[in-house]
Amino acid sequence: MTGISIEFPGVKALESVDFRLFPGEVHAVMGENGAGKSTLIKALTGVYSVDSGEIRVDGIPVQFAGPAQAQAAGISTVYQEVNLCANLSVAENIMLGREPRRGPGIGWRAMRRAASDVLTRVHLDLDPASTLASHSIAVQQLVAIARAVQVDARVLILDEPTSSLDVREVGELFAVMRALRDDGTAILFVSHFLDQVYEISDRITVLRNGRLVGERPTAQLPRLELVSQMIGSSLEVLEQLEEAPKRQVAERAETRPFVSAIGLGRRGSIEPFDLDVYAGEIVGLAGLLGSGRTELARLLFGADHADSGQLRINGAATRLRAPRAAVGHKIAFSSEDRKAEGLVGDLTVRENIVLGVQAARGWVRRVPRRKQDEIVSRYVTALGIRPANPEALVRNLSGGNQQKVLLARWLATAPRLLILDEPTRGIDVGAKAEIQRLVAELAAGGMSVVFISAELEEVLRLSHRIAILRDRRLVAEVVNTDDVQLDDIVQLIASGGQD
Repeated sequence: MTGISIEFPGVKALESVDFRLFPGEVHAVMGENGAGKSTLIKALTGVYSVDSGEIRVDGIPVQFAGPAQAQAAGISTVYQEVNLCANLSVAENIMLGREPRRGPGIGWRAMRRAASDVLTRVHLDLDPASTLASHSIAVQQLVAIARAVQVDARVLILDEPTSSLDVREVGELFAVMRALRDDGTAILFVSHFLDQVYEISDRITVLRNGRLVGERPTAQLPRLELVSQMIGSSLEVLEQLEEAPKRQVAERAETRPFVSAIGLGRRGSIEPFDLDVYAGEIVGLAGLLGSGRTELARLLFGADHADSGQLRINGAATRLRAPRAAVGHKIAFSSEDRKAEGLVGDLTVRENIVLGVQAARGWVRRVPRRKQDEIVSRYVTALGIRPANPEALVRNLSGGNQQKVLLARWLATAPRLLILDEPTRGIDVGAKAEIQRLVAELAAGGMSVVFISAELEEVLRLSHRIAILRDRRLVAEVVNTDDVQLDDIVQLIASGGQD
């Protein structure tokens, strides 16, 4: 790919970017959200047409009109979300659209045999006749790779394939990737996990703000330099996070909590729990997927109705019948699913940011345009939202910048309690550091924060107290002093809070 440029309304996604991919290598493309990684992939696979530049495969110029043409040329993509048919069998998914025929119908035995052959190639011991939905996300990811291999992919693009996998599953995926690489397949690998990139990749290309920063063999690019190239500045922000002070609950022993949950629970969702959140305090929720973290947060916000216990706000018993009531009490909730439950993709950055303020005022009392501009300008600058164009459609922004827009919406309502559910998931190290720093600053300014993250290191770094959840029960609470270690939190999760 030479001199690739792509521009959307208000957004220059790629600007004269070069990219090389050789047979028999794993090439990682790194960069923070908005750097242009996804755009580069979509240009290569024909999803986007390029405004300028040239793509060559085997030295021959190509112009793909869509992913089907790219696949016919040997370029296959496996995305973070598995795009397969869960209700069909493993064999049907692998051979979908390429089923062997037997007269007017499908040759089922031949299809299962062909699927079995390709499963063996990717070291996957599966029954081809089993339903895809009966397998884990990790296995489904490997089935998607098997499908790509079945079409004799010479280029395999893996876009965040490990985001939903545990350590063992990542190891299985990497074994498959190494086998394919050794067979001569060229693999383009995108991940936000630095350790994984250094474990599996042979070369790294770094993008920033739609431009090429550089390309280096992985062994010749120190991690500190990689991160510095990605964020385009020194690592002071990361160092500041490591030094974030941890205040003790004892310091506020005589103050009244802003929010208290007393025996609050919901049948089939989360067992009754007690939790206090004080002004200026970050309470982290730690637990495995399905432990009840999100369910707890939704009860505090009134998104789900409690059927037991009591919620007290500023000492007064309060019943939140709907999220709007929570907003009226200065409680804000940033959902983990920012696309489905947070942002409105067809609205602009400005319209998304002022949505919360407008909802609080009611739809009859419109927020004046001058006031909108003041609010938006303030938070676009404060959060470093890129591009700094309030009229850009929010769907055209990167994941990290979309997350910042969602944060800006809630901050504009001046909340006293901010509930953040996975605010840094799927975003790069630079944007993650900025959001973590912002959370610490908000708490230092007196805001109460409930912080949820699957990354326990992040919870440990930011929180003043940590509530441990397991099997939809709050099983322990830890004051996050300097002697609390990650292993302590893991042990509490594993033991269910028992010594």
